[in-house]
Amino acid sequence: MQVEATLRALMLFDVADGIQLDLVSGLLGGSADSGVRSFGRTTSQTAPSPEYVRFERPPVIEHDPEGRIRYYEYGVISVELDTAFSGDIEQLVQASSRWISDSQAETRARELLRCRVERAAGAMTNPYADWMSEDYYIVLMPNLQFDAQEFVDKCGMQIAQIVRGESKLLADEERQDVLKARISYYANDLAVIGWSAALICDTPSGALPIVQLVEYANTQLLEYRHYDDLLTRVLADVYRDLDEGTGFWARWRMGRRAARLNTIRLEVIELTERTDNAIKFLSDMFYARLYRLAARRVGVPDYRNLVDEKLRTAGELYQFMTDQFQQGRGFVLEVMVVVILVIELAFLFRGK
Repeated sequence: MQVEATLRALMLFDVADGIQLDLVSGLLGGSADSGVRSFGRTTSQTAPSPEYVRFERPPVIEHDPEGRIRYYEYGVISVELDTAFSGDIEQLVQASSRWISDSQAETRARELLRCRVERAAGAMTNPYADWMSEDYYIVLMPNLQFDAQEFVDKCGMQIAQIVRGESKLLADEERQDVLKARISYYANDLAVIGWSAALICDTPSGALPIVQLVEYANTQLLEYRHYDDLLTRVLADVYRDLDEGTGFWARWRMGRRAARLNTIRLEVIELTERTDNAIKFLSDMFYARLYRLAARRVGVPDYRNLVDEKLRTAGELYQFMTDQFQQGRGFVLEVMVVVILVIELAFLFRGK
């Protein structure tokens, strides 16, 4: 089976707490423009695309000869790199395996971003010295000339290999697991979503929202990985402080430590809400189902649960530390009352 395809690498980097999108275009010298707020599937060449999905703050897009760069409000930047492919389906399996395992795409993406992040530093809130990254690979093929189910029946093993990035034959259980994560809108389009790669057979207008939703799911994964790492370090510091004991002076210091912990906890809650609310599904449930499938496959719910659990732990520790501080302060106040009472009694008896 001969195929024409585009191998697209999405390289995502968490570079800052946030990016002021209205400042990015000017700082990058006019090579960037605001992305499309709403998108959907075009039903004809003349009809406009229905607004099925909407960004609350669409990412700013920079066009570079090597690829497109998207700047998201919550501090993530993605680099999109394309490679053309032409050959049969077996050659595509081998090419995608080599392509996914190759680290050159990430190296190229980091080189593209390094100078841009320096130039756009004025638009970034709390830029990071070390960038956490995620990579995702998409094989884009034109919409099928036959039924998608027929394609799955005929080339199911090759599809699974492409999505897994494997050149060797997979076990039947693994093949079935990969093919369970597929979705179609029309009879001749297909999207198979994996944890590190996807195969999309569709028209350019049909593939666009799928790619954007898969990218958005990966930006969420990257953000939750960052929050999980941040909370892990913060909680480790709190446990280390608690190991020092809860004596009088330790309790007295807990007020400041509890306030710092609660500040970080509230900041993470605010940032997670901003990430969750970055995109809205308007009138069509197909893209909502597709997003949930992509988010589940790349692991967004798992990391979200980890973050939620650590936020609950941080809240409980904050309450414990506040109680300890209040007990310490209460003890000091009781001592002060006793001292004042003793002084008054001393003056009273002295007066007599």
